[in-house]
Amino acid sequence: MRILIVDDHALIRRGMISLLREHFSDIEFGEAGSSRQGFSSILEQDWDLTLVDISMPGRNGLDLIQDIRSARPGLPVLVVSTHAERDYAIRSLKLGAAGYVSKQDAADVLVTAVKRVLAGGRYVSPALAELLAGSLSAGSGEASHEALSNRELQVFKLIASGKTLKEIGEELALSEKTVSTYRARIAEKMGITSNVDLTRYAMRHGLVE
Repeated sequence: MRILIVDDHALIRRGMISLLREHFSDIEFGEAGSSRQGFSSILEQDWDLTLVDISMPGRNGLDLIQDIRSARPGLPVLVVSTHAERDYAIRSLKLGAAGYVSKQDAADVLVTAVKRVLAGGRYVSPALAELLAGSLSAGSGEASHEALSNRELQVFKLIASGKTLKEIGEELALSEKTVSTYRARIAEKMGITSNVDLTRYAMRHGLVE
């Protein structure tokens, strides 16, 4: 069995490898520090599972999930992210991920999720199951931010956290002009023009602290 870990933090990758080796002695691990590197490894080698972070420079984890689904539809993806489940879990599952684990979860949660996905199943925590049930029952009354693309949601959360367009561009490896374009799309889709109102909305829906 072979597992590829795609995360831009070397310490996180090594920590996950160390943890998983305690429970999976016969598994070979690979590492990638970006979505681009990860996708290259996926195209060049065979893997049984990919662990993917959401927030990475350039193309993020959600972009990588889409790339994997297109190029290697049979390769399961387990998202392991710093973001709470309410932020990106449902989006990840809709894109084809086999599960979502928060890095704030206990270590045994990751082990359980990896075992389940390697066995051909999916990992959904009780909290995520409630989110999924809520999204199904919400129907057409879903929150405005659900209309945003994955990149737009990422930019929206950073704006709501108080970052400038220049700072967002540096963090996402985008030009300030491109970030400004995303900002305009967000305002149009959500009908909210001021950063203050965007922040209020984000706080009301639990998208930022």
